Amino acid sequence: MPTDPEENELTPTTTSAEDREAAGAEATEAVLDEVLLGGPRTLTVERLAERAGVSEERVRAYWQALGLPITEGEEHAFTERDAQALADVFAFAEEEKLDQRALTTLIRSTGHTTERLVLWQVEALVEHLTRRFDLDDTSARLLVLDRLPELAPVLEEQLLHAWRRQVAAVAGRFAVEFSDARATAVDEHELPLPRAVGFADIVSFTQRTRGLGSSELAEFVQLFETSARDVITAAGGRVVKTIGDAVLYVADDVATGARVALGLAEAGGRAEDVDVPPVRVSLVWGRVLSRFGDVFGPSVNLAARLVDIADPTTVLVDRDTAGMLAGDQRFALTAQPETEVQGLGTIEPVRLQWAYRG
Repeated sequence: MPTDPEENELTPTTTSAEDREAAGAEATEAVLDEVLLGGPRTLTVERLAERAGVSEERVRAYWQALGLPITEGEEHAFTERDAQALADVFAFAEEEKLDQRALTTLIRSTGHTTERLVLWQVEALVEHLTRRFDLDDTSARLLVLDRLPELAPVLEEQLLHAWRRQVAAVAGRFAVEFSDARATAVDEHELPLPRAVGFADIVSFTQRTRGLGSSELAEFVQLFETSARDVITAAGGRVVKTIGDAVLYVADDVATGARVALGLAEAGGRAEDVDVPPVRVSLVWGRVLSRFGDVFGPSVNLAARLVDIADPTTVLVDRDTAGMLAGDQRFALTAQPETEVQGLGTIEPVRLQWAYRG
């Protein structure tokens, strides 16, 4: 019996939505790998170690210090560019005679900083696209994913430019501060760096942010951090870090530190300046240790305690710092009642203000 010719035709294979999504994800990953990683992931951990000319143990230690997960077995997770980067950094360590501690610190500093940087930048792009196209959060994140291949090179260039300028700035400060150091006796028991250090802490942060949604809270914190950084930088100081509702800053001399502190208190006290909420501020001159992008020392601890007892929109300094500022006619100093502080004993705070200019 003859058959219907149509019955002999192959039935087209239908593609499910899941298959299409998987294919789209693979295509996106391939494009991102080409742009960000320099090519496909063709190397296992074992092959990566061989290509870099080091042991698997050193590869794992590097990846862990960078803050990235390490894959096991035969999974192809690494690229030729990864191998070159590892070979370069271990050659650098060999040439400079870096021990494991120093090398790990350098790698970890890069990983920690870039992880926070990337999250910050991606979230900023998500917020931007949410507002620009009136998208929900998920749709905005997917759009960022689609746009990354064209956006990443621009951000990469900005990162390199900023890094070069920051290194130049540090080198410039070193040249000024330590140019005569070889002729000066150094007490090895002292912390190495004399610095003005202080905190600015948002007044009533919990009350101010109660009831805010995630985007409103993020915008509030970002506006505070950005505006505080602008005030600090304009006065000649530097931001060390932000800690939730507070910012830690340093300056290279006590007068600059005083200008920074008063600038922060002044900005937070202006009713029209909605970007900088009212803050309480502290300032202490002392020697500090600079490590891991942070500063440590008794003066930092004292500054943290002083800011806790300062009134809104005021600046408190300790007695020794007040003594250093006493001869500067730009500033006015008013002794405050002695205060008992846990761990530090009795302290003698002094209020710092601008001198009357009438």
